[in-house]
Amino acid sequence: MQISFAAEKTLGKLSKWLRILGLDALYDPEINGGEFFDQVRAGRILLTRTRRVQEKHGSSRLIFIHANDPFDQLREVIGALGLKFEDTRPFSRCIECNIPIEPIEKESVRNRVPDYVWDTQENFQQCGHCCKIFWPGSHTRRSMERIRRLFDSGAGEKADNNVLE
Repeated sequence: MQISFAAEKTLGKLSKWLRILGLDALYDPEINGGEFFDQVRAGRILLTRTRRVQEKHGSSRLIFIHANDPFDQLREVIGALGLKFEDTRPFSRCIECNIPIEPIEKESVRNRVPDYVWDTQENFQQCGHCCKIFWPGSHTRRSMERIRRLFDSGAGEKADNNVLE
């Protein structure tokens, strides 16, 4: 399932978590919600916490986010779309650029990662845009546990009450 989002500037942490899940999530904190959504191409699901944006784009596909906590916001999105864990590809996108990351040879990251990481890790990935390097560390394991709990909790059950089409 290929889903693309556009999130207004108040939803930065939600955007980061969507990217961690491997979902395409446009986010630009420098542009106001209304202006940002006007520039977004069709086909993206708009994520907003602003009533004006909801009213203006009511005929567009939009999810109005009620929660303040980013993980609760993520539950809202997952529930609204009925997403399942199988619909995600965790740790496949750059959390900064939203670009899919690609495997990179270990030797090419020598002196670009901490010595301990170089000594203990074999698999590395890199963003082709910002060149940020990623590796599976303890943060990856903790995030995967949190993601599994999220999907095990039934958050993926369809809840159409906040999706407008």
